[in-house]
Amino acid sequence: MSPSPALSLGSVEWVPALEHTNLLGVPVARQLTEWAREFPELVAHVWVGAIDPDLSDTATMSQRYGIDLHASVNCVLVAGKREGVERHAAVGVRATTRADINGTVRTMLNVRKASFVPVERAVTESEMEYGGITPIGLPTQWRFVVDESVNLSDFVVIGSGIRASKIALPGNVLVELTGAQTIPGLGA
Repeated sequence: MSPSPALSLGSVEWVPALEHTNLLGVPVARQLTEWAREFPELVAHVWVGAIDPDLSDTATMSQRYGIDLHASVNCVLVAGKREGVERHAAVGVRATTRADINGTVRTMLNVRKASFVPVERAVTESEMEYGGITPIGLPTQWRFVVDESVNLSDFVVIGSGIRASKIALPGNVLVELTGAQTIPGLGA
């Protein structure tokens, strides 16, 4: 799989992510650099584009930059406890859906109640900005699961670790690099 010479997705100017690590959160740049040593052919398909950080909310960003909302995948951090042990997941769902936290996610985590991780904790543990949290570069306790309805054969737009940019990459590359598990019904 060789990278396309240029990515055309909305009006964002997409550039190869590893050539522009200044547009990535620190843990994201670190993870992509590490993956590039092992999977250079996959990382070659990861693009980053600068956006106005005040427009990083998915719906606003999609409208302003002409990116189909259906292409955006939001990543939320979720946790729940079972027998005093906290279980975690980073959940990827299409921006046109909501994560089924107390249905599918709760069952997957095998907990009585699952909840979104509070913003301050999510930012601290991920080392990423709120509104830019992405599965790339998350600490290992955050296993990544993605809704099966995400079109993995097309490009998806995800956070970059900061609010001032977004990452675009083929959905199948996202799943392969992160080791994501696809689960039906994560997005409702």
